[in-house]
Amino acid sequence: MLAAEAGAARNTLLAYGTDLRLASDALAGRLADADRPALERLAEEWRDLSRATVARKSAALRRFFAFLAEEGLRADDPGRALPRPGSARPLPRTLSSADVDRLFEAIEARIARDPPNPLDLRLAALVELLYGSGLRATELVSLPRTAIATDRPYLILRGKGGRERMVPVSDRARAAVASWRAHVPADKPWLFPSGKTHLSRIRLFQLLKALAGEAGIQPDRVSPHVLRHAFATHLLEGGADLRALQAMLGHADIATTEIYTHVDSQRLVELVNARHPLVDALRRAP
Repeated sequence: MLAAEAGAARNTLLAYGTDLRLASDALAGRLADADRPALERLAEEWRDLSRATVARKSAALRRFFAFLAEEGLRADDPGRALPRPGSARPLPRTLSSADVDRLFEAIEARIARDPPNPLDLRLAALVELLYGSGLRATELVSLPRTAIATDRPYLILRGKGGRERMVPVSDRARAAVASWRAHVPADKPWLFPSGKTHLSRIRLFQLLKALAGEAGIQPDRVSPHVLRHAFATHLLEGGADLRALQAMLGHADIATTEIYTHVDSQRLVELVNARHPLVDALRRAP
């Protein structure tokens, strides 16, 4: 049902499946028959887990029992006994514009080396697409060889939950991709091939950590997700519309975008003072 009707992403299906199996094991294989006291005892075993983990486990089980009730496999829905720890979460880490500049300076230093290494061109293309287009790590490493055209300033992606979105690709990114693609064997279907398939997410993380070290940035501050967040944050600080940003990031709910793209309070004050219609009214007043 999650896959066919809700269009849940693969990682969501895997997480929900794991949570349901663990709950079933904890209840001696009687999960489908569990009553309210049994679920309360199960939730008690989660007391040392993080709030995000408890929220996910509760969501998986509530969805399961709601499905059983909807299909007529149970007359009741005991899912209400499960905890609801809330969805509050800390703001994601990001990088300043100066940090991003240092990353690109390190890449330029690599490319300028003699003899040149084609893998430095690959790194340039990877970082340009992460920071310039806000791609997720999985979306990036699995790009087909022909996904980005030199004469087309966007690409169509199928992201989480199978949702399609249009992603802008800057002139810089297209140029970086073209330089790297010239070194990709013609028989490879991926833009970033590795062995029999494409570059792995783990290898992408490793490449970014190494680059951060060269740029004088603490390696644990840099990851694909951090660069995606920097893309969103810097666009918003530059005046991007939140709805447009939601579409570019591929968020189903704009609340996710609001959490993902924090803006400092001073910027908000400046925005109100510059853009609110009452400001113009005050300026026109005698």
